[in-house]
Amino acid sequence: MTEALEPVLVVIPTYNERENLEPIVKRLHDALPKAHALVVDDGSPDGTGELADTLAAADERVHVLHRTEKAGLGAAYVAGFRWGIEHDYRVLVEMDADGSHAPEDLPHMLDALSDADLVIGSRYVPGGKVVNWPMSRQLISRGGNLYSRLALGAKVKDITAGFRAYRREVLEKLKLGTVASQGYCFQIDLAWRTIEAGFTVVEVPITFTERAVGQSKMSKAIVREALLRVTKWGLRRRAAQLRSLLNRR
Repeated sequence: MTEALEPVLVVIPTYNERENLEPIVKRLHDALPKAHALVVDDGSPDGTGELADTLAAADERVHVLHRTEKAGLGAAYVAGFRWGIEHDYRVLVEMDADGSHAPEDLPHMLDALSDADLVIGSRYVPGGKVVNWPMSRQLISRGGNLYSRLALGAKVKDITAGFRAYRREVLEKLKLGTVASQGYCFQIDLAWRTIEAGFTVVEVPITFTERAVGQSKMSKAIVREALLRVTKWGLRRRAAQLRSLLNRR
């Protein structure tokens, strides 16, 4: 990664991740000593926010953004992106706190950003893999990615992935204030907006490992939201293609 792509801010949303937070921050700094971390805590009742404050007090590379309620993953990332842009970071990274995203994969993701605007840590390109997921989760994930590719015409293999690195210029152009989607759908939304805006998207293989501590935030509501929104976007895309075809006749 070139100096032009520094400094790097890794945005880590948290809700009840007290047991996972300190180990993941340590792994991040072992892998990328110069990277900064922003913990975006949604008022965790288990004390995650207080632990984040303690870590920040001991290390100038750690920052904390406290939010008063659990408002969803998408809103947490948008808040973190805005904070990072305001503080002049050149690269903004999405990474889970639960250890499913290995910080050790970040160096080669950031290297790939030299020739891209968005790098996605992908489970579904050659070399990528998933560890310790039940078959039901794999089917949901692969099915969601396939449906999104077909509906949107996107060539991204893992468009639902939540481990990714953006150049700040991308996020500045995407009108983050208009993003209302959450969960899987938030990832699809931002990747699709990035593609539509003409930016270059590259996937690099990662190993995704199911969390060992705590509970997954996945729910039927998150899957339902993604299905409904992607269907709407896909129909809108098809309608635009049809209008363009008719106008050429």
